[in-house]
Amino acid sequence: MKNVTEVTMFVLRGFTDNRELQIILFFLFLAIYLFTLMGNLGLIVLVIGDSRLHNPMYYFLSVLSSLDACFSSDITPNMLANFMSKSKSISFQACATQLFLAVTFGTTECFLLAAMAYDRYVAIYNPLLYSVSMSPRVYLPLIAASCVGGILHAIIETVATFSLSFCGTNEIKHIFCDIPPLLTISCSDTHINELLLFLFVSSIEIITILIVLISYAFILLAILRMPSTEGRRKVFSTCGSHLTGVSIFLGTSLFMYLRPSSSYALEHDMIVSIFYTIVIPMLNPVIYSLRNKDVKEAMKKFLRKSGVWIQ
Repeated sequence: MKNVTEVTMFVLRGFTDNRELQIILFFLFLAIYLFTLMGNLGLIVLVIGDSRLHNPMYYFLSVLSSLDACFSSDITPNMLANFMSKSKSISFQACATQLFLAVTFGTTECFLLAAMAYDRYVAIYNPLLYSVSMSPRVYLPLIAASCVGGILHAIIETVATFSLSFCGTNEIKHIFCDIPPLLTISCSDTHINELLLFLFVSSIEIITILIVLISYAFILLAILRMPSTEGRRKVFSTCGSHLTGVSIFLGTSLFMYLRPSSSYALEHDMIVSIFYTIVIPMLNPVIYSLRNKDVKEAMKKFLRKSGVWIQ
């Protein structure tokens, strides 16, 4: 990465300069962030502590919770500090680090959601061989490959973005250092960067969506062959949670990154960014736990041991 010509730090303008509104937003997003950490870390503790959850499905879910907690922690604390700060500045190195981590966690989550769809296909299509087909020799490489893919994509995007020159304004009209707003303030030709972003994001999204669609096509065939209504209901409950999470995450990322730079709009893009970096990490524990009987039972067991749940 080469240094910029003049700009050594950026200013994250965020939502508003209204002090009263900033205080309200500070407490709102602080509550969301604390709920996100409690929900995701709590889910990880349940998976580790309850032997009934010691299977690949919940290992994937615990990794997803780790990603969500990290994703939110990469964005939210700095945003909260900016609500209370007058300068709202972020150094060049910190901006690059924030972008790298955001792309890493976001891309890794895309690949992990595809791996989770494949896991559901194996569990439902041939449940008797599930423990063999999804042994540690299978699910551990899938998790590792998701992480490596995320890191490689982040390296490419971060190097490409911060190889540009930033010699004019240093004000980023966004809540964090994201690629599109950085491209808009660069004084270099960004056509290659825009093409690179489009090719990588579209490829990752297409691969993820194809794996999910193919997996669920086989799952649907398996469901249609099930004689038990209760079995179908349980499968729909489990798969419905995953499909909801996939649809929300991939839908917002598609909207955010697969557009020409001329269509970027400050207010709309910040709302979408908040949704996939802050709100979705908060919702995922709810989406994957609320309709999952095993997780709810593990939670009740944990609360009973803690003396909170009495029944």
